Amino acid sequence: MSGQVTVAKRNEAVDVLRAFAIFGVFAVHIADQFELYYAHMTPDPLSGFVLTYIMGKSFSLLALCFGLSFFVLMDREAHKGGDFSGRFAWRMAVLAIIGVVHGALYRGDVLTVLAPIGLVLIPFHRVRQKGILIAIAAILILQPFIFYQLFSAVSGAEWANTKPNFWNGGRFEAYQHGTLIDVIRYNLFEGQYPKWWFFLETGRVAQIAGLFLIGMVLGRIGFFDQPQKYAKARRVALAVLAAASAALIIYKPALTALVPTAQSPVMAGALSNMILSGWTDLTLMGVYVLVILELFYGFAGPVLRVLVPAGRMTLSLYVFQAMVWVPVYYGFGLGGWVWLTPPVAMVWGAVFFVAEIIFAHLWLKRFYYGPLEWLWRAATQMSLKVPFWRKT
Repeated sequence: MSGQVTVAKRNEAVDVLRAFAIFGVFAVHIADQFELYYAHMTPDPLSGFVLTYIMGKSFSLLALCFGLSFFVLMDREAHKGGDFSGRFAWRMAVLAIIGVVHGALYRGDVLTVLAPIGLVLIPFHRVRQKGILIAIAAILILQPFIFYQLFSAVSGAEWANTKPNFWNGGRFEAYQHGTLIDVIRYNLFEGQYPKWWFFLETGRVAQIAGLFLIGMVLGRIGFFDQPQKYAKARRVALAVLAAASAALIIYKPALTALVPTAQSPVMAGALSNMILSGWTDLTLMGVYVLVILELFYGFAGPVLRVLVPAGRMTLSLYVFQAMVWVPVYYGFGLGGWVWLTPPVAMVWGAVFFVAEIIFAHLWLKRFYYGPLEWLWRAATQMSLKVPFWRKT
């Protein structure tokens, strides 16, 4: 495909945030050995640092950007006099299909999680009062159901003191010693149960929905399109979130210890830790976002723009990471879970991500979209006329 085409202008700051998000998610996958870490749980300072200060935060940033992207798509179509709601629902179905294929190789795929939750944005898009949307997002993020379970656990309710299903974690024999067919069979069926229980029982589903709404509201107010207008607000928010995250990190053990455990020796502490950890993830994510934006809008902008092509190809890069690294770690490939130490893996992971950035630069010089981005867009529009090759 060639010729003059019009491709919507993208916000470079948001693309930089997407690149950071996808790199963070990748770093977590390296640290947890694409889930095989949980089969042997060998403590390591580097993996511990990544799992503590990046895990959850990068995924939250990805969810925030997802909500923003929804607003951009809906707003763009509205300016043309149309309604993208039906097409967006189909777009989520396509994303779920891509996720199922990706999840056959790597159970931890998040696309199959983001896609169905994304559907809740459609009715909320019709709510014009930003205050109502923020209030709903806050309620979702505060995790009222887990609070209810916590109070019930303290009261001794049997259902609330039952250990979560995701604590089982599933079986890892297929990953450690199985063939590729064994991995695919496990991932497509039995392996999905602990994954979905994790998202449900830890409140991640509610948290994701709340972040979607926040991303949509940020799009509505032009938060990323008018950086000077929100400069003071960004800095005030950064100070508040930095203080909140520091307080949560420092005082979380003491706060968790306040929960009575006489009648619920396991679950009360676990549930309070779950709530506080979720809040820590969100406040730290906010700090990361605001620091990156300050740097991008300031002296580090030219350097950070190097990440823009990677931010435009997050779907392709995300799937490609599993295609390369799952065979590195799993038994059907190199069995790296046995011999690849976390420090060495992190170094090679950083090299790999730099290679992905270079690849993204080279690819987008020749093509308008990443390969999976083009496929997703073409399938959404149900047309092969979506531009792909750049005219040379």
